[in-house]
Amino acid sequence: MNPDLSRERATASFNPETITYILDGSTERTRRRREIESLVINDPDFQHEDPNFLSRSERYEVAIKKSAQMVQKIRQHGISDPEEIYWFKRTCLGSQTDPLGLHYSMFLPTLLSQATPEQQERFFMPAWNLEIIGTYAQTEMGHGTHLRGLETTATFDPSTQEFILNSPTVSSIKWWPGGLGKTSNHAVVLAQLYTQGELKGLHAFIVPIRQMGTHEPLPGVTVGDIGPKFGFDETDNGFLKFDKVRIPRENMLMKYAQVEPDGTYIKPLSDKLTYGTMVFIRSMIVGDSARSLSRACTIAVRYSAVRHQSEIRAGEPEPQIMDFQTQQYKLFPLLATAYAFQFVGSYMNQTYHRITGDIQQGNLSELPELHALSAGLKAFTTWAASYGIEECRMACGGHGYSRSSGIPDIYVTFTPACTYEGENTVMMLQTARFLFKSYSAALSGERLEGMVSYLNDVSLQRVQAQPLAGRSLMTDINDLGSLVEAYKHRAAWLVVAASKNVQSDLKRGKRKEDAWNKNSVDLVRATEAHCHYVVVKLFVDKLAEILDVAAHRILSSLCLLYTLHGISRNTGDFLQAGLLTTSQLEQIHQRIKDLLAVIRPNAVALVDAFDYTDTQLGSVLGRYDGNVYENMFEWAKKSPLNKTQVHESFHKYLKPLQSKL
Repeated sequence: MNPDLSRERATASFNPETITYILDGSTERTRRRREIESLVINDPDFQHEDPNFLSRSERYEVAIKKSAQMVQKIRQHGISDPEEIYWFKRTCLGSQTDPLGLHYSMFLPTLLSQATPEQQERFFMPAWNLEIIGTYAQTEMGHGTHLRGLETTATFDPSTQEFILNSPTVSSIKWWPGGLGKTSNHAVVLAQLYTQGELKGLHAFIVPIRQMGTHEPLPGVTVGDIGPKFGFDETDNGFLKFDKVRIPRENMLMKYAQVEPDGTYIKPLSDKLTYGTMVFIRSMIVGDSARSLSRACTIAVRYSAVRHQSEIRAGEPEPQIMDFQTQQYKLFPLLATAYAFQFVGSYMNQTYHRITGDIQQGNLSELPELHALSAGLKAFTTWAASYGIEECRMACGGHGYSRSSGIPDIYVTFTPACTYEGENTVMMLQTARFLFKSYSAALSGERLEGMVSYLNDVSLQRVQAQPLAGRSLMTDINDLGSLVEAYKHRAAWLVVAASKNVQSDLKRGKRKEDAWNKNSVDLVRATEAHCHYVVVKLFVDKLAEILDVAAHRILSSLCLLYTLHGISRNTGDFLQAGLLTTSQLEQIHQRIKDLLAVIRPNAVALVDAFDYTDTQLGSVLGRYDGNVYENMFEWAKKSPLNKTQVHESFHKYLKPLQSKL
């Protein structure tokens, strides 16, 4: 063990294991998770060559092999709980991606949520047994987040009881679905439904795309891989084009909307019910934001403890770079953010399952807020995590740029989340639409529930009308309850301001769409403030559940840092809304620096509490034992360029230039 890391762990004011239990939800869940992870770590079948030294084709083949092994091992070990399956797969994959990822995360959940019992009987078990391998084909070359703009058509032919799938334009070619290029033989295809000569909007269809057995594309289907990307080298993101491909009427997913044999269309109770898979994925992405950022923080914090560089006092030994306040200011707010997102991710997971349970009972009342919250938090957390992962890489200096650090792989695997399952700005505007409707409802006397209930408070509207110049609504910058109130008032102030701007333009005769676009920057700011409030509130609420004194003390410090750092990054909003004074702002800046000193001796223990194994981190810099340099040298020697002392290109191209030698 590197002595620097040993000393860091000895200085911690709490037991990291206690916080691990909090993050997992219980001691038993931690025990079971570790048990699942050890099945992978101790299995020789999962000890593969470092993928950084493989070509893309080789990486795909290794990933397919690993995917098949994962399925076999999960069955062999009798693991059936969805969360335990997720733990197993997460340990197998590390920073790599899975060509079967969409089969499990979107294809199967779509069958469960949108197929009738008869359709589930027909498709689900073959899909569970991987006879059917599916993907989710929504995005097209010309349209992604704007679902109404999708161009693929599904036209019902009552004479044959078939839908005819067609790609009428180049821009209508399905583009990007993972596992589509080479792996899948079926796809859930989102297409515009035409029946009895009328357009009925976007609906989901199960479409065979490859011949069972030979895996050759079916007639009328053009399918393939879209080529190298920024990351995701293991995954065959694909394209899919239909030329009048016919499928049976029974292949339209008909749990909510139906087309009868004569072509009569029966609409669903709510259009949003068909978006269940997307809401599920967006809720999951919030948790993925926490995990990706926490892994990057673990690497950067541990490396900052073992890396010595420069001087603080002339003539003295080089200190650990974590002793520099600037390094602490880079990393500790990100560490606090990772913890905040962990708790938000757990909340979203629980909320999704609770509300979808209500939906199954016919209660759709909370569906609009779930849709809005999942969209807004997906954008808010992925933007923050993507920025934070890159900040962690730069905090590791030059060595962070090496693939051996593990951070580049985390970044290129995670950052697409800012655009897939809904481009983030569009997601923010979707949530803004819900906030605008909620504020309008509150004005008309409706009592709001859930995370927007703060708009019921008429005093917040008075704050909007007359900011409290020179005074502050924050009674104590160290009081988390007071800070939650400040974030709530800020969110309300911006929501009300943006809404009033839209309403003002509407009163002046502007079309609704133009008024919305003209104020869209303000609407996004309002949504960011709303999401920021939700994150702060959930972090503070979580503290009330923590009984261990030492764990509560350090997590409260992290929560306070997250909250005050957020104010320091958005001072204009808080000052303009009359929520704090300039003197309080100075106090906040000083308090942040004080909190850095509180967290400094606990930083390594705080990342240890995330409980990532070296296998899961895949990082030389973030090793638990801290023995960075020896292992970095060993890693570099494995480069294929080092297989020979003299590369053949020397003899071909350089030696002729040196003819006199």
